[in-house]
Amino acid sequence: MNTSPSGPTEKSRPLSWSRTVERELVHRTSVAEVLLTDVRPAPVTDTFDAAACWPRAHTTFPRTGPQRHSPLVLVETLRQLGLYVPLRFYGAPAACHAIITDLHFRLTPEAEPKAAPGATEITCRARVSGVRRAPDGTLTGLRLDVDFAAGGAVFGRGGGGVRFVPGAGYAALRARSADGAPPPAPPPPAHHPGVAALAVNHPQDAVVALDGLDGDGLLVAPADPLHPFLFDHPTDHVPGMVLLEAARQAVAYRTQGALARPRGGRLRAVRFTELAPLARVLCTRHHSTCVFRIVQGGTPTAYGTLSYT
Repeated sequence: MNTSPSGPTEKSRPLSWSRTVERELVHRTSVAEVLLTDVRPAPVTDTFDAAACWPRAHTTFPRTGPQRHSPLVLVETLRQLGLYVPLRFYGAPAACHAIITDLHFRLTPEAEPKAAPGATEITCRARVSGVRRAPDGTLTGLRLDVDFAAGGAVFGRGGGGVRFVPGAGYAALRARSADGAPPPAPPPPAHHPGVAALAVNHPQDAVVALDGLDGDGLLVAPADPLHPFLFDHPTDHVPGMVLLEAARQAVAYRTQGALARPRGGRLRAVRFTELAPLARVLCTRHHSTCVFRIVQGGTPTAYGTLSYT
């Protein structure tokens, strides 16, 4: 059930692109990385309308094709909605740890908006389902499905699941994930392919590196561990956005740039990917679809697909 304290008044006023939502509610430190500008309940229960502002020149993700935004800007908007909606409308405790379990997205290229001179105004319709609560009523998880539109035309869809774990539970979960694991060895010096090979803007945007022990292998090794977008706030594991971008860069590298801009994708995390030792990213091409896996210490931690048609 929608729990907005503002009631019908909030639902009736038009969406605004004038200012961003609170950065704390989308787990961002930098206001510049907040894409959402407004979120409010729609007339239909468990449905929300949202506004997002996509900058023409994102510092991390380059424009592609006829001045189109990167698909991962859509994924980041989805991630921010998956945090803001539960925190703002479903009573998720602010102190809880949010864990994205899976996500998916799909674009319709012929309907995509071109990057506007200043920024592109995006309208989102988000639907919540699968709400789970503990016996005391505390929110423990939900699913979100979102339509993305510009100029009245829907051009993309995405969705995923998120869990909310209290501090003590999260500490226990992290302890179990590291149980029996040897202390990580310091990572070897990483050799990152050039920006053209990875289809990125700048050398510091590289998140994959060549494996020095296996010249044909690729490692999840961010060139900049303080990257202003990928590591905007401290984290004790590799974020899902880094894993998805690592998979995208691995596909671009393996196909020599033939497949650089996915039109759809899926990611599922089966366990935490630790910051060390460095995980490997494996990808296999099947025509216009690439299947990828993230493997750490011989154990898969995440897997998914990227589609290019």
